[in-house]
Amino acid sequence: MKLVIISDTHFMHERVQVPDGDVLVHAGDLTAHGTVDNVEAFNHFLGALPHRHKIVIAGNHDFCFQRAPRGARAAFSNAIYLEDEAVTVEGITFYGSPWQPWFYDWAFNLRRGEALRAKWDLIPADTDVLVTHGPPRGHGDRTSDGRHEGCDDLLAAVERIKPRYHLFGHIHEAAGITRNEHTTFVNASVCDLAYKPVNSAVCLEI
Repeated sequence: MKLVIISDTHFMHERVQVPDGDVLVHAGDLTAHGTVDNVEAFNHFLGALPHRHKIVIAGNHDFCFQRAPRGARAAFSNAIYLEDEAVTVEGITFYGSPWQPWFYDWAFNLRRGEALRAKWDLIPADTDVLVTHGPPRGHGDRTSDGRHEGCDDLLAAVERIKPRYHLFGHIHEAAGITRNEHTTFVNASVCDLAYKPVNSAVCLEI
């Protein structure tokens, strides 16, 4: 199975070259201003792509999934939207969650510690591909001023569950791939720090 991963397109999806594959994953921040009409336009874009399956989570810009979740979810007819949920696709279990450590006054913010840990405790032990918006500590989380903004409790969950892949975005300037003994970590941010869609989609096999 070929996975094609993108994140943080910020409503510039039409400017992104999306390679063909079996499953397209978007790890959040698909909208510019978090509106349902942005989601509808993105859904239309997805409908024209050839991938057999499309999986999407929300990010901190995607306010409508938190403020008007029924309408935002209804806008997706061409993708599976995951919010603290799992789906099994051709024998591979994907789990998606939009939360990240508190970041200004954006969507899906939670305080570090107990609140976030409770979300990560929901991740099933049999997860093959974990999709979150924010990164774990030490992987794809280094900001332009040198701080590591990833979540310690998310890293602990990944080290416990050992998914084959952990896909995320959020920290634009840290796009890239890192690995530990069990898991490949992918920050698939398409936009750079200046919100220019300069990075390519990431393709993986599972």
